[in-house]
Amino acid sequence: MQKITTAALRETYEKALTFSNPLTDTISTDQFSAEYPDRPEWVVGPFQKDDSLTFRQETDWADPTGIGWTSDSIFNPSLMVRDGRLYLFYRASPRKESISSRIGVAVYDSEAGWQDNSANPVIYPTQDNEILGCEDPKIYAANGRYYMFYNGIWTIDRNGDQATGDDPDVYPLGDVGCDINLAVSDDLINWEKLGLAVPHEISRYWAKGAVIPRNARGEAVKLGGHYLMYLSEGCGGTTHVGRSTDMVNWTFEPQDYLDLGPLGGSLHEVACAIVEDDGSKLVLDFFYGDADGQFAAAQALYDTNAPFTQKALYLGGSLAWGGLLKFSGSWMFAQGWDAPSGSREMYFYRADGNQ
Repeated sequence: MQKITTAALRETYEKALTFSNPLTDTISTDQFSAEYPDRPEWVVGPFQKDDSLTFRQETDWADPTGIGWTSDSIFNPSLMVRDGRLYLFYRASPRKESISSRIGVAVYDSEAGWQDNSANPVIYPTQDNEILGCEDPKIYAANGRYYMFYNGIWTIDRNGDQATGDDPDVYPLGDVGCDINLAVSDDLINWEKLGLAVPHEISRYWAKGAVIPRNARGEAVKLGGHYLMYLSEGCGGTTHVGRSTDMVNWTFEPQDYLDLGPLGGSLHEVACAIVEDDGSKLVLDFFYGDADGQFAAAQALYDTNAPFTQKALYLGGSLAWGGLLKFSGSWMFAQGWDAPSGSREMYFYRADGNQ
């Protein structure tokens, strides 16, 4: 693993400034979640844009690494409610979907509107496995405090990392590693990094998406006496589930939990896991490539007492990477995909009032 230095961070930032991905630049939230024909009662959505909550990052952050870092795009957020206020955690990047990302937070209340945190970024590269950026926060409330799982992106050392890794013919290494890291907080503003959440013997140097079942208040929900973490991208191509009693210490094992057979295509990533108000139903919202290879979203239904036994599938989803929660009476999420290039805007989407 390459060591983090100011020079390495500057090189990463300069590379990010040249990044462009025409495919992801054209993704729109509406193509996944605006229309749900013949919707069964268990499906969450459809969702419509709520312009009253649009957030705009209007001021550049200070740069604690001293490399002149700035952002032109914000996306892949997570929401939490505390004392009646809405907290928006978001990824900021020099270019949309580029490396050299950092994580900030903004707070909304009905009187003051949005206030970006003056101490942003709350998470930025300080560890070797964050040298290429800190990405895609997922926030959960549990045990009287808050837990942020985020992706640390790093440069693979083909000599050192391969020497300690698995058989390269079975798990070939690329140029970039992706870890799931953990930070904790008591106030949603000040965060303490605890390090790696998914060990490399499980991730095979690539794991994304610490999806933990979460209720309408953003609280992680124990199922069968444990918090569960659904891992879907990475781990040598095998879906895994983690178990924990405290949200910090996890054990993992391979687990099949999603069958796309009726839909065709292949899974990209599970976005979030939703536990309904009565506690009996679990819904996984996921991103996949359909039978024609096009990006698509869907939802899968489970009983909370059998969280790996799929009962039903339905086309259409939120792809709310940071999870859904209820605010002002309806399920909602945020996403920055639809913002014009360089605008640093975050849009909010609500389900209808019956959800």
